[in-house]
Amino acid sequence: MLGREDIAKRLPHAGRMVLLDRVVDWDERGIRCATRSHLDATNPLREATGLPVWASIEYCAQAAALHGSLRRGDAEPRRGVLATVRNVEAMCERLDGIEGELVMHATLVHADPAGAIYDFEVRSAERVLLIGRSTLMFLKDAA
Repeated sequence: MLGREDIAKRLPHAGRMVLLDRVVDWDERGIRCATRSHLDATNPLREATGLPVWASIEYCAQAAALHGSLRRGDAEPRRGVLATVRNVEAMCERLDGIEGELVMHATLVHADPAGAIYDFEVRSAERVLLIGRSTLMFLKDAA
């Protein structure tokens, strides 16, 4: 499966802002990605008190964007925005205290030329850390 370098080619981010380490698996319906970047003291989403669980929404948005790129079969990042998140439930406060690998699962609910909707879940081992739904909208010049 894909590693960090290949992932970086498919996302509109660079350097430490590429939060995913590897693709665990994917198919037309969804993707699972894993990372340990939540333990990095220089994580760009980290605050003075640590890395809040809400930061994992960005991890899931990157997984969804990566899934879209893999579904299209291209390596070029498609510019877009995380338009909404809904039904978000957090089961912890911070990620930097989670010692294990984080696994993000993004499941495609709907896709069209304007954007996509994904259900997402973040886990560490058997523990669910955060769930929700996101809407990604593509920028007009990103066709």
